[in-house]
Amino acid sequence: MLMRLYFSISFFCGIWVFSSNRKHLLATLLSLEFMVLVLFVIIYFYLCLFDYELYFVMLFLVFSVCEGSLGLSILVSMIRGFGNDYFQSYSVLQC
Repeated sequence: MLMRLYFSISFFCGIWVFSSNRKHLLATLLSLEFMVLVLFVIIYFYLCLFDYELYFVMLFLVFSVCEGSLGLSILVSMIRGFGNDYFQSYSVLQC
């Protein structure tokens, strides 16, 4: 019961940081990765608790690595194109 509380508090802290920090893309990506790690730990504990196979955990890790590399490539292309990672420094109309 106490573990569920810890998991939910940490996940909602990640959601709060994700929704409140809108200046930098890097901080947004870090909060997304934090939420993915919390979800990974939750899924791992529940699968171990009920003695299921851990293939879904491996699949979840593969998708989370793909999500992280996609976010990092967007960050690198944004820094190369605009010089920083501020959301206010670019406009969709100027593409």
